[in-house]
Amino acid sequence: MPSVGGVVAVTGSGLLVPVAESASLRDTVTYAVEQALEGADEGGSPASIHFVYPLPERVSFGDRTRRTDDARALLERVGSWADADAGDEELVVETALLATHEYLSTPDDYADALVRYAQREGLTRAVFDPGYDPIGSTPLLPSLEAEVRRAGLDVDEAPVTAEQQEAQLVRRGTLTQFFALFGTSYLFYLLLAGSLKPFELATGAITAGIVAVSLWRVSLTSPVDPSRSIGRIARFALYVPFLLWEVIKANFEIAYIVLHPDLPIDPEVVELDAAVWSALPVTTLANSITLTPGTLTVDVERSHLVVHSLTGGAREELFAGTLERAVRFVFYGRAAARIPSPLERRQAEEQAAEAAEEAADTDTEETE
Repeated sequence: MPSVGGVVAVTGSGLLVPVAESASLRDTVTYAVEQALEGADEGGSPASIHFVYPLPERVSFGDRTRRTDDARALLERVGSWADADAGDEELVVETALLATHEYLSTPDDYADALVRYAQREGLTRAVFDPGYDPIGSTPLLPSLEAEVRRAGLDVDEAPVTAEQQEAQLVRRGTLTQFFALFGTSYLFYLLLAGSLKPFELATGAITAGIVAVSLWRVSLTSPVDPSRSIGRIARFALYVPFLLWEVIKANFEIAYIVLHPDLPIDPEVVELDAAVWSALPVTTLANSITLTPGTLTVDVERSHLVVHSLTGGAREELFAGTLERAVRFVFYGRAAARIPSPLERRQAEEQAAEAAEEAADTDTEETE
């Protein structure tokens, strides 16, 4: 079987099967293998299955994350299942990570990534696991199937028994989401109450329970990893005084400008492609930029920020990536903070574009 992430073009018919952890994944693989072998018998072309894992978060600068490691392990396991189900039958199994340089959040995003892969590999049929839930809490399957079908692929859903569907409702990820929201709501209630009397403890527990039951699938859009959450909270505790220091420094700079007789301001709106993804890190960075005097986040589109800067010094600080590295430290760990600054990344992209243009011009001259 080809290595995970490496895709080899396959001629003939084939199935596209998006995968994610679910109670019904094993039976979906069996069903997909059966369908692929039947299609090969009918058309005379080799049977092939492409198991793909669309990553919801972008992988930057070759970083290995826990999510990518888990995805590769899952793809390897799925490939082994397919080989075992095929037995002596000839079956080509391909596995790949998709959208490693994108941020996927909506059914349209996932459908676009799947359709692009299917078109590139010449696939016309997709088989979906009924329990496919790539984000971990927000059901995307109905909308996702509709978008893929609208793009011209034949969509099939693997049959799943009632017992399997029921098993999907109780998983480690969903339980941790529930208890995380319950605990947060309970602590917030007690903080507002300012008392630990039995009445407050009882009413707080009831209120937190109602909130958790009603909103746990809405407030938390991905499974909660307790160990990772504790690490993020600890790093965020370090980030708060760092941000306060940046705000204090910027306040002195703005005060100097306001008191200067010449009022040396140089306002400009700039665009920044930040190396953070998913809603919470992007929101943290955007709000941190706004809290820092001299810069204001005007608009956000995924990880693309439009920022109004009051002075040249504020722009230099923004493109130096100080806040960006700090936010990456909070959400991705210490190693993730060691990345090129936004200015360095932009310069590298410009140099690469110039090199590509020069190479194209050279090829044109040689052809002439």
